Amino acid sequence: MAAGSERVDGTRQWLRGLEVLAGPLPEFDPERAPADPVRLFLSWLVGAVADGVRDPHAMTLSTVDSAGDPDARVLILKGVGPEGWQFAGHAVSPKGGQLVRHPRAALTFYWPEQGRQVRIRGPVTPGSAEDNAADFLDRSPTARAESLLGRRSQYLMDPAERDQALEKALALIEREPSLVDSAWTLYTLAPTEVEFWQAAKSRVHTRLRYERVATGWERFRLWS
Repeated sequence: MAAGSERVDGTRQWLRGLEVLAGPLPEFDPERAPADPVRLFLSWLVGAVADGVRDPHAMTLSTVDSAGDPDARVLILKGVGPEGWQFAGHAVSPKGGQLVRHPRAALTFYWPEQGRQVRIRGPVTPGSAEDNAADFLDRSPTARAESLLGRRSQYLMDPAERDQALEKALALIEREPSLVDSAWTLYTLAPTEVEFWQAAKSRVHTRLRYERVATGWERFRLWS
């Protein structure tokens, strides 16, 4: 066997040996799920916080670029309610440009300690200038200063150049604490589908999907 194949096979066996769904895992009865997916999501989120799950409000935002290729990154949930799930970002960034060209996205939450996953899909709309400004001013001074640099995902040739620019932006914020980056955007994803996944040690997992219809929501059990 070639050395390369040995490494691949060894990695495969190592990965298969890693423990998953260690538990204990919570129970989930889809028959008792609320009619509104927001209520179920919030109950799961509260449970994750109560159980000490790290970064329970972290989520993967998936978009597509101009070529139709998928792109993904982890963001923090900013809010959730009847209007949808909210996240924020810079309009002059890859995700901002992708959402302009194709204003639909998917969100994925995963709480491994509980074996729970939530997947959300739907159209995305930018917030009002007032909402965008309020979210921006809620951020830390360093986060606001970094946003003002307007250099999202560009090549960084010299970290010293970044540090100097950040220092100037921080000084600007100190002089003008109400300064707002007009490109900062609070986005809302209005879900058309919300799927809840509860793992089981038996691998017979429980899946419940909410699909939006004209009158509200319909619920469907899915094969695991």
